[in-house]
Amino acid sequence: MANVQRPLDILQQSIGKTVIVRLKGSNVMRGTLKSFDPHLNLFLENAILVKKSEEPQEEEIGKVVLRGDNVLMVSPP
Repeated sequence: MANVQRPLDILQQSIGKTVIVRLKGSNVMRGTLKSFDPHLNLFLENAILVKKSEEPQEEEIGKVVLRGDNVLMVSPP
């Protein structure tokens, strides 16, 4: 069981890398993870909001802080 990692350890390894964040309301944010806290508040740079619709639309956001209460999933792209 030496290979088991805690979720925050995995997030720590993702700092500086592009992540995909699924949010409540079925929207998705993609950007570079700069930092996070134990409440899963995330700070992203170069963030892009991908709006779900018949044809997905992307909106450049730039820098954004996502409140942990709205985060459903964080994943590498």
